[in-house]
Amino acid sequence: ARGECLCNARASGPFVAINTAALPKDLLESELFGHERGAFTGAQTSRRGRFEQAEGGTLFLDEIGDMPFDLQTRLLRVLSDGHFYRVGGHSAVKANVRVIAATHQDLEQRVKEGGFREDLFHRLNVIRLRLPALRERREDVPMLTRYFLQRSAQQLGVEPKRITEAAMAQLGQFQFPGNVRQLENICHWLTVMAPAQVIEIKDLPPEVQSPPTFDPPAEEAVPKAGLAQENPQPTVSTVFAPAGQAMPDTGWEQLLEREALHLLSAGRNDVWDVLARQFESRLILTALSTTRGRRIEAAQRLGIGRNTITRKIQELGIDD
Repeated sequence: ARGECLCNARASGPFVAINTAALPKDLLESELFGHERGAFTGAQTSRRGRFEQAEGGTLFLDEIGDMPFDLQTRLLRVLSDGHFYRVGGHSAVKANVRVIAATHQDLEQRVKEGGFREDLFHRLNVIRLRLPALRERREDVPMLTRYFLQRSAQQLGVEPKRITEAAMAQLGQFQFPGNVRQLENICHWLTVMAPAQVIEIKDLPPEVQSPPTFDPPAEEAVPKAGLAQENPQPTVSTVFAPAGQAMPDTGWEQLLEREALHLLSAGRNDVWDVLARQFESRLILTALSTTRGRRIEAAQRLGIGRNTITRKIQELGIDD
């Protein structure tokens, strides 16, 4: 979005971005349109919203497919009328911004399901750009991997790690349900966790070494263009230990133990945080993979709330 913004007449104007899935409805309304003093409890002063902050420039609405339905109506009105009202305000505020919206969802399907306004979809769908997922451009994986390894090393103040051709080939076969952000997280994880300076296949995360496979429904082996498959079932089995016995070592447990020992031996004092973040990240990415990116369904399968999974995605830097 930033790159596209630099190539148009509004390049000299501000670029303001907001993730519409990361905030509760009431807070999102105030963030977008601003509020007047006394509009709600705690509103001690007036505040400009993102539309006003982006005046003369570009407003980037990320994850527009997750915007609450009633706020979609307000957004449509701004795009149609060219003005809006702050929360608690009575004076129209002119909006001179260009709006760019992005989503990981199939908005046409969301319209059919009644989750997204059809008139707003057509209002936004003026110039449509599709960014291919990383799994659709695997030739970019080596370049991005080296870049992210270099950047992670700079952030941590260590020497950049190298990766063998075999490990790179294994990484290139991964499906990356979390897209480019997942590759970035993997490279950061490797920078911290890989024991040697040269990364080998055995150093890769478990899901990359032996990723689960998914079989499409028997009646439709290939999904229709633009539509996600419904409820894919992973072809992996669950291992249960008999009552009173310990769980058998299943590979990932051994890797977890090795990582914990490595960090503890290095004198790190943030072992819990590092490993907990990795564990939560893998859980959420796997759930999102099985639901084809549908957050609410992923949250239900994990047994957590929608706000919780949204907050965790933001905290962990997951790109779903």
